[in-house]
Amino acid sequence: MGDNSILNLCLFLTFVSFLSTCFHGPCFSYEVRRGGGGGSPYNSVAVSSFSYPKTQLRPYDWRYIKVDLPPWFSSMSVSLESDVDLDPGKIENIPSSKLPIICLREGSPPLPDVYNISLAGLVLEAISNAPFADIRGLQNAELCYPMQQNMSVIVTNEQISPGVWYWGLFNGIGPTRTQSKMINRGPVYSFSGNISVEGCATPSMWGQYCNQTVDLLSCADNYNLSENLSDTKLFNQTAENVIFCRNSNGNSCHGGLEPKIYALDVMGIAEQLTIVAANVKLNETASSNGTWNASGIALMCYARHGAIPQATLHDYSANISEEPLVISSPKVGRWYFAVHMNVKACYILDWLVFECPEGKAGFNCSWERYMLQTVLRTNPYFEADYVPISEKISSDSANFPLEPLLSNSSIEGKLEVTWTYFLLDIPSGAAGGNLHIKLPSGAKTNFEIYAKYGGLPSLYSWDYYYVNTTSSSNISMFPKPYYADDQTASFYILYIRSGTWSFGLRQLNTSETASKNQTTMSISLERCPRRCSSPHGKCQSAMDASGLIIYSYCSCDRDHGGFDCSIEIVSHKGHIWQSIALIASNVAALLPAYWSLHQKAYAEWVLFMCSGVSSGLYHACDVGTWCPLSFHVLQFMDFWLSFMAVVSTFVYLADIDEASKRTIHTIVAIITALMAAARPTSSTNITLVMAIGALGLLTGWLIEFCTKNRSLPFTTEFRLNVLYGWQAVKGWLHNLVKTLLKRFRWGFVVAGFIALAMAVISWKLETSESYWIWHSMWHVSIYTSSFLFLYSKVDAVVDGESGGPPDGNYELTRQDSFSRG
Repeated sequence: MGDNSILNLCLFLTFVSFLSTCFHGPCFSYEVRRGGGGGSPYNSVAVSSFSYPKTQLRPYDWRYIKVDLPPWFSSMSVSLESDVDLDPGKIENIPSSKLPIICLREGSPPLPDVYNISLAGLVLEAISNAPFADIRGLQNAELCYPMQQNMSVIVTNEQISPGVWYWGLFNGIGPTRTQSKMINRGPVYSFSGNISVEGCATPSMWGQYCNQTVDLLSCADNYNLSENLSDTKLFNQTAENVIFCRNSNGNSCHGGLEPKIYALDVMGIAEQLTIVAANVKLNETASSNGTWNASGIALMCYARHGAIPQATLHDYSANISEEPLVISSPKVGRWYFAVHMNVKACYILDWLVFECPEGKAGFNCSWERYMLQTVLRTNPYFEADYVPISEKISSDSANFPLEPLLSNSSIEGKLEVTWTYFLLDIPSGAAGGNLHIKLPSGAKTNFEIYAKYGGLPSLYSWDYYYVNTTSSSNISMFPKPYYADDQTASFYILYIRSGTWSFGLRQLNTSETASKNQTTMSISLERCPRRCSSPHGKCQSAMDASGLIIYSYCSCDRDHGGFDCSIEIVSHKGHIWQSIALIASNVAALLPAYWSLHQKAYAEWVLFMCSGVSSGLYHACDVGTWCPLSFHVLQFMDFWLSFMAVVSTFVYLADIDEASKRTIHTIVAIITALMAAARPTSSTNITLVMAIGALGLLTGWLIEFCTKNRSLPFTTEFRLNVLYGWQAVKGWLHNLVKTLLKRFRWGFVVAGFIALAMAVISWKLETSESYWIWHSMWHVSIYTSSFLFLYSKVDAVVDGESGGPPDGNYELTRQDSFSRG
């Protein structure tokens, strides 16, 4: 019975989660329709359609949108609307901390303020389809644009490769993005939009409109491998290490302006991929005029990984009628080849994939290659260590020794070097994690580290590399080493892309390495780099806009920022001065507290004392000095008591009995408690508190008026005599003004309003950078204004001198005398 209850609960939660995703996030659907656009006669498939509701981006907020592009996708359409209104001519003058931008990155969420590509490579013009023609290798960098009011762009499979792509929307970037802030004021932007993905219904069709035919290369069954292997223009290799194939479709004849598109799948880690054309000859119709011979035929072959190559956008190229197209260490996945010819001709396409036996790597298969296994850590979050699968070492520690695993030395030119490779798989759900590579050594390290996604790295083909503290990948593509010296190499690959990664260790001068010095290596997948430089920050988790992908980030303290909280924003000396200013400025609460005690207004005295103490404790906790209670409790107490102190000052100005005053205070306490619990730091709260205080004052005066004037002059006889009624009203107003003039010391009232205006100005001028000085001014101004308002009230006088309206009986007698006259 218990198991059924748990099962029913799980099914219910799953159903609720699905409904929540559809109503509050994106939903998707599949649809097949005729024609992809431009009158295309081919079928296109609506793979997915995401609709994002209106979402707010507060200062330093960000959102990630994940889009999956399947291998058969044809185009991705993005349409976003926002309330951003930027002048393109003034974008360069806007600080990065206030600039809303949108970024695109392949494989993992973009980090513009970490990789520094957003400012150096920020595209200032409006986003459109044209700039996407230059998208290449965005798994290592991102393309960023200023946010626009209306953005509409279509990206095709001729521009980007299939896989996982991330859109990131940022309302300000920089080290302060992760800094803890008591206030977070600034422009608030909202966005909404739609993202749809279309695909080709037939695998052999390609292009934006699925109107390009792609031939998938497959081996001919009757092609003799050993017979043709030694007779080719390719490199001499042994048959057991190569896959040597000829296109099973036989001759391919084409020419003119239409290229021929081929696709080939590289299934595993390979050392080399080679494409060559054989039996090249003119087409019969083209050779009848005798103006061309086979030696004049040019077969330009363009290759690209994951997308159709073009003459202006490709990874490799060669004239395969004269020499083979050689791709060293090709990436795993689908490769596309476009063959262009200057005449109509026929040819047969041959290809060779050279792979080493398991555990070996290098063109001559003389270097060692190890597959790393995943060892999950014992914590509630997905973190893991990677250790080699080898009999050469027996240690189960995350730090494994390198010496038993290194390759034997070889000669590369005049320098004695060896390469040792390590392969690992990053699961798809870990794209929001960070890979940490560390090589501690007892002596000066002589290793160079090269990393590559989907293939083996080399000196000429890599995604990241690290040589020493002064030589590493471009800082715009690779974060600087967090800790490194001559004896230790340590760095992170932030938000690593899921899939197969290869790390190559290039060891220099192997003969000079002392045998007594042991070098260890560790590779681990962590949620946050350097544990957020604890104790300067904490690791937090969040979901992307779809609610399906979890990523981690650091939430830093008030003095630090950056992706790992390693950047000091406020110095130690500055921290001390800010702490003193924020805490000591609450001493100003003694002014209104003293006067309340002097006037025996004990409720106001307790309120002002508690407000000053709670504010001092809250700011002491906020700056990291001492937290007697939790931060949120102290924050609530500070804002609630501050709101109450402001309102009670206004209520004090009315001369009402204690019962009425307690009633007003109770109502105000409930309202201000809700304000302090919901949005304590909102600027609108100041206006609301002032309005509530003014309403409390008017209510107090109304109670005072009704108490002292139980019989109003508006009797039946008064209504019948309008002339004398207006005279009575004028007299009443005159007496009211006279009463107000006697009730207050107006010089102090004016000074109180000036101090109150200074408090409001200080509140409005508060920013994340200048918060400490302006909020300290707020403390002094608001408490000083309360003191001035309290002091401005004159002690109550007897009724005869109060200046209140005349007694009602007197008014009636006065009216009767006039009527009898």
